[in-house]
Amino acid sequence: MIDRRKLIVLTIGTMCTPCFALAQGAGVSHMTAYAFGFKGLDGSDIALSSFTRRPILVVNTASLCGYTPQYAGLQALWTRYRDKGLVVIGVPSNDFGGQEPGSAGDIGKTAHDEYKVSFPLTEKATVKGAGAHPFYRWAALERPLDAPRWNFHKYLIGRDGRLKAGFTSAVEPTDPRIIIAIETELGGT
Repeated sequence: MIDRRKLIVLTIGTMCTPCFALAQGAGVSHMTAYAFGFKGLDGSDIALSSFTRRPILVVNTASLCGYTPQYAGLQALWTRYRDKGLVVIGVPSNDFGGQEPGSAGDIGKTAHDEYKVSFPLTEKATVKGAGAHPFYRWAALERPLDAPRWNFHKYLIGRDGRLKAGFTSAVEPTDPRIIIAIETELGGT
């Protein structure tokens, strides 16, 4: 049997929970991708705030994955749209299938030497779970159904710093859905 005090506490707790969640959600919704940064593969800093007002495609990459040839499509996007404002950032990750086990030099050899990638690459980062890089934890909160499930998942950040779209690994970088989303963010380029 529940006494009155427990009933009152339960009732008040139930009534306040939606308000608390709403207040928390309001605080989270004001944060943008510009709050985050990565350490570059070369040790430099990659502050997303340095790309304010530019769309950013953030992709978790891996050198030994069946999707690794997507580096070529990502480079094609970078070449086609960088002068119009698009930024492509590769985030090497060993989270899925242990397919990025190497050092920064190994990652660079695959990306730069084999696929001629010239867009920025970060140092290896965790992209899933409690230990995920803060950008990926934020993205998972913003779009919980679009969290990376494998290598070469793509997030498109809009000019306003908000997460606009997520694309699964199977969606090629030059897929019309990605092109349309990028061109929309670029203003119909």
